[in-house]
Amino acid sequence: MDSVRSPEWPVAPLGGLAANSAATRYGTPAGAAPATGRATPTVPPPPYPPPAGPQHAAPDTGTGRAAPPIPVKILIAGGFGVGKTTTVGAISEIAPLTTEAEMTSAGIGIDDPGGRSGKTTTTVAMDFGCVTIDRSLKLYLFGTPGQARFGFMWDDLARGALGALVVVDSARLDDCYPAIDFFERAGLPFVVGVNAFDGRLALDLTSIRWALAIGDQVPLVRFDARDRLSVRDALLVVLDRALDRASQERRD
Repeated sequence: MDSVRSPEWPVAPLGGLAANSAATRYGTPAGAAPATGRATPTVPPPPYPPPAGPQHAAPDTGTGRAAPPIPVKILIAGGFGVGKTTTVGAISEIAPLTTEAEMTSAGIGIDDPGGRSGKTTTTVAMDFGCVTIDRSLKLYLFGTPGQARFGFMWDDLARGALGALVVVDSARLDDCYPAIDFFERAGLPFVVGVNAFDGRLALDLTSIRWALAIGDQVPLVRFDARDRLSVRDALLVVLDRALDRASQERRD
């Protein structure tokens, strides 16, 4: 199977996608370095040229117009306060739909975002965003609510999904166990993405894989939920995993 190749996306202009970034939406202080474990390039990547050749073009519908891109549904799941809303907001090419509500004293002892978090709102339904991969493929991202009391929504959100990115906080691994159990039972291809809070992980990836008891066939990646390119790379791993599963099922 051909692997999924990641295009070198251009840096978004001010007022465009940059205005839709999670850092802008959640008020990251100006001049603050992004919390990422990988080096930030000093030179912006070159603009992504339109791919040449018929293999990258959308199929012709017979009317002289290219067919619209194929829609692919991807879930962004995980525990409470791990960065799901931030992940969707960092990559979405539209203003993401969010259902954030203020956290109140009624959630004390029930909703614990962790000691490092300054989180004051929580998703009470879902997040939604989309991103175009190329002329033939468009990802529609659905972020699940993290609290157990909203678990009844997961079956509906997972219906028709091609794969999932399970976002994990390395300092609170137990919060992601229900999400991993859900996708293993559902038989839905998923990738575990460890969000690098403050640019570092509490455990190395080998220890995290052992603690989560996931097999080698499940990709485990490190990413930064606030970095658009980092989120892109994680989503492409999800897409590659889903395509690999589909190819295997066709062979069987």
